[in-house]
Amino acid sequence: MAESDWDTVTYLRKKAPKTSQLKSKQAINQAQRKGLAIETTKKFHAATNKQHQIDKNTAKLDRETEELHHETVGLDVGKLIQQGRQNKGLTQKELATKINEKTQVVNDYEAGRAVPNQQILAKIERVVGMKLRGKEKGKPLQPKSSN
Repeated sequence: MAESDWDTVTYLRKKAPKTSQLKSKQAINQAQRKGLAIETTKKFHAATNKQHQIDKNTAKLDRETEELHHETVGLDVGKLIQQGRQNKGLTQKELATKINEKTQVVNDYEAGRAVPNQQILAKIERVVGMKLRGKEKGKPLQPKSSN
């Protein structure tokens, strides 16, 4: 009844060597002597902070003659937002709160730095009560008639 002993454990094979042991010079030499296949790969940009490294594409973009940038809302739209906000007696913070955006967003739109977002412009139009898009910029916003 020696086979039914719960306290003894039988190992059928050795543990596989750890990866750090496989990478050692000694392990490589031993594998070469045995005639085993050895694969070596060089990692590209290993242990570097890639996001802050300048590569060839950056220089290529710098040499590019065509201006590649996002369109921003015009200064005319910014002035209209500012006028409408002041007519309603609102601060930038109050306007931002009413449209559920950050104060910086309103600031960017008024300064003409913001990339136009139609949803945000629509919210500002409703609160300020003035058209900010299309041919009728600056005209009062007509309330929707309920039929």
